[in-house]
Amino acid sequence: MTSTGDRLADWLEGLDLAAHLGAAGLPTFTRDAQGAAEWTDPATTEPMTAEQLEALDAMLHSTGEDPAHAVPISLLTVARQARLREELLGTPAYDYEGLARVRGTSVDATRFMIHKTASVHRLLVIGDHRDVIVPAFQLTPEGEPRADLEPVLMPLLAAGMDPWKAWIWLTQPAALLGGLVPERAAADPEDAEVVARAAVRLAERVAGPS
Repeated sequence: MTSTGDRLADWLEGLDLAAHLGAAGLPTFTRDAQGAAEWTDPATTEPMTAEQLEALDAMLHSTGEDPAHAVPISLLTVARQARLREELLGTPAYDYEGLARVRGTSVDATRFMIHKTASVHRLLVIGDHRDVIVPAFQLTPEGEPRADLEPVLMPLLAAGMDPWKAWIWLTQPAALLGGLVPERAAADPEDAEVVARAAVRLAERVAGPS
């Protein structure tokens, strides 16, 4: 008879969600030499007991109208964000050297520009000083920050929004904008003010209660 741990592992692998358990704060598992699932409690790093696995099973199937197929929203959100990150990494972006070539300046001058502009919340940068990704959507063909995005970027970055989440929100259809893509809508004078207001509302959610 299939154990609870194996059944859960098979189910999550079938949904392509197993790789995202840890990021969602949930227990994770590995497979032993025989293919059996070995679950680990994230709080203790110890193997999970049968009782813990039963509780995990109940929790994973507690959301939605159909408990047999329900999946925690947090896990689906993490999986979606991971998928979008992979997609975003395939879109145009620059490192120091690439942007320096576009701007026709030295790498050192470009590095200074990137971090100076990011420090005043006018440029979205992924990574640290040693290794950065600068999404190209926020730059002009000459490598300058888009002026029309400043009212949108500033509230989000000043609120401390995770850069990956900001990149996702800016480049995907947004519910707050009726399905418009924020970075594109910001370039349209008729939509720019609406986008800026939406960014402020989102920033307020990110910052939380004052």
